Amino acid sequence: MIEEIMHTLEGLRMTIVSGIFLLLSIICLAIGYEPVVDPAWVTIIVSGIPLLYLAISRLIYEKWVSSALLICIAMFASLYIGEIFAAGEVVFIMAIGALLEDYTVDRSKRGLKDLIDLKPQKARLLKNIDGKTTEEMVGAEDVHIEDIVRVLPGEKIPVDGIIISGDTSVDQSIMTGESLPVDKTVDDEVFAGTINTHGSIDIKTTKISSESSLEKLIRMVEEADQKQAPTQRIADKWATWLVPVALGIAIVTTLVTGNLERGVTILVVFCPCALIIATPTAIMAAIGQATKQGIIIKSGEALEKLGNVRTMTFDKTGTLTHGELEVSDIIALDSNYTKQDIIKYLAVSESKSEHPIAKAVINYAKDNDITISQPDKFTMVPGMGVVVDYDYKTFIAGNTRLMEQNNVSNYNNLEAQLDELTNEGKASIILAKDDTVIGLIGLSDIIRANAKDVVASLNEMDTNVELLTGDNYNVANYFASQVGIKDIHAQLLPEDKVTEIENLMASGKKVCMVGDGVNDAPALKTADVSIAMGSMGSDIAIDAADVALLADDIEKIPYIKKLSNETLRTIHISITLSMIINAIAIILSVLGMLNPISGALIHNIGSVFVVMLAASLYDRDFTGYIGKSEEEAIQLNNEVNSQNPA
Repeated sequence: MIEEIMHTLEGLRMTIVSGIFLLLSIICLAIGYEPVVDPAWVTIIVSGIPLLYLAISRLIYEKWVSSALLICIAMFASLYIGEIFAAGEVVFIMAIGALLEDYTVDRSKRGLKDLIDLKPQKARLLKNIDGKTTEEMVGAEDVHIEDIVRVLPGEKIPVDGIIISGDTSVDQSIMTGESLPVDKTVDDEVFAGTINTHGSIDIKTTKISSESSLEKLIRMVEEADQKQAPTQRIADKWATWLVPVALGIAIVTTLVTGNLERGVTILVVFCPCALIIATPTAIMAAIGQATKQGIIIKSGEALEKLGNVRTMTFDKTGTLTHGELEVSDIIALDSNYTKQDIIKYLAVSESKSEHPIAKAVINYAKDNDITISQPDKFTMVPGMGVVVDYDYKTFIAGNTRLMEQNNVSNYNNLEAQLDELTNEGKASIILAKDDTVIGLIGLSDIIRANAKDVVASLNEMDTNVELLTGDNYNVANYFASQVGIKDIHAQLLPEDKVTEIENLMASGKKVCMVGDGVNDAPALKTADVSIAMGSMGSDIAIDAADVALLADDIEKIPYIKKLSNETLRTIHISITLSMIINAIAIILSVLGMLNPISGALIHNIGSVFVVMLAASLYDRDFTGYIGKSEEEAIQLNNEVNSQNPA
C-alpha cells in the first residue's frame, strides 16, 4: 500500500502538479503577495514525502547514507526557519532528476520468453513392437536417453543426439550462427531446436530435453540477466561524505556567526541537485540523438557503460557479413562451356531444389537474365546434391561424394580449388555433365561494404575489435583479414562465446558484444554492454541486447561509441561545474551574502545550466562517425569482391 502511494507521488502527473504549485509560490514571492497557505507546501508534500521515505528506507534497511538524506535535512531546516519556497525547490529538483532517470532505464524482458518458445514440443518416437517399427508422437520431455526419434524434412530436431540412419542438411544457425546448412550423415551429432532441412533421419538421443543444448542456452540467458545490477548514481556514492561535510560546515558557521539562517542557506546550496540530474538529463538527450539515427538505446546504464568500453567483440554471420549467400566464383573447367553456360545448366539443375545454395544460384541467374528451363527428370540426393536429366543429357550438381557415387571421372583434380574456396569461407558446387566435370561454382556470405571502415574507426577511438564466430579457423582468418581484425576466436558454440567474453572481463576489460542471432543471446547478456543488429537480426538477440540498430547498419557503431564517449564527457563536465557552483555558493553563504531564497535560486540556476549543457547533446552532429560515404563503401565492396570475381 505504502509503495503504491509513493509510486503515485513520484509519477509524472503528480510531479507536474508539484511544479505548478512551486511556480505559484515563486509568483507570490515576486509580486509580494502572502497567501494564507504557501502553495509550495503542496510541492513539499507531493515531492518531499517520497524523498523522505527513500532516505529513511536506505538508512534503516540498507545502511546507506544517500543524497536523499541531505536534501531532506535541507528541507526540514528551511521549514524550521520559515523558508517554505526553498524547501519546496530542493525536493522538486530532486523529483525531476529521479523522474528523468527512471524514464531512461526501462528494460525489455521479452527475450527469454521468445527463446523458450523455440523449444521443440513434440517428438516422433520410434518403438519396436513384435518386430515391427511404429511411430508415436510424444512430448519432447518424454524422450529418454538412447530412445530413437525420427525427424522429417522441415521439422525441428527435438533432442540432442547422434544420427543412426539417413543423410540430410541441418540449419543449426540457432546454435552456431553459421549461415549455411551443414550436411549431416550417420554418426554426426545434431542439436535440439535446429531444423532438418532435407532428408528424413533417425536419431539416437544422447541428452534428455532438460539437459539439451537449447536448454543450456536458455539457462545462460537467465543467469546472465540475473548478474546485471543498476549502477549506483554518482551523487549517492558521494553522499556518504557530502552529508557530514555539509552538516559540519553549517553547524560551525551557525556557531561562529550566531546566525541560523546562514547555516540553513549552506544546507540548501549544498544539496547536490545539479549533481543528481547531470546524469539522467545527459543520457536522455543522447538517447534522443541516437533515436534520430535509427538506434534504440534501452537504458542510461548501457550508454554509460558503452563510454567506458575499450574492447568490442563481433559475431561474423549477419553482423560483419550480410548473412545471405551470393554466387562469388564461376569457374568453367571445359573449354566447350562459358561461365554463362555453367550458370544456366546449374540453375536448371537446382530449379526444383529448396536448398539455400540452390536459391542463391537461381537468384543469380535471374539477376543476369538467364532463362531457366525445367529439367525432364529431377532427383534430390540429401546431403550431396541433385541429379537431373535435361536436353538428353544428365547433369550432376553437388559435392565430391555425389561425384564419386555417379562415377564422375575428373573431380579429384579439383582438390586445390575446393580447398581454396573452403579457406575463404565459401560453399562450393561441382557441376558435371554425364561423367565429366565442366564447372565449379563458389558461393559466399558477402562482407558488409563498411565493415573495414567500422573496425578502423573503432581502432582510432582506442577500442580493440575481436571476432567471435562459430566458423572454422580458416574461414574466420579469411574474413578477419578482409576487415582488419587481428584477434580471432573461432569454432565457438554459444557457451564458448560466453566463456571468451567472461575471460576478457576477468582481465579487467570493459567489453561490448555485437551480434544478431539467437546463438548470440547469452554472449549479449553476459557482456558489460551489447549491440544487436535490427532488421535481419532475431527478436531474441534484440531483446537480449542493450542497444538495437533498427537497420543492420554496423557503420553506426562508431557513431554510438562516439556519442557515449561524449555523453560521459558531458556528465563529467556537468558534475565539475555543479560542484564549483556549489562551492562558490557555500562561500557566499558563510559570508552572509546569500539567504535561503537567493541560495535556492542560485542553486536552481546551476541545475538549469546543467540541464542545458546536457540537452546540447541532442542537436550535436556525430554523423561524421557513421562510416564512409556511399561511393567509398561501394568502392571498398568492389575491392573485396574483386579478389574472387563471379
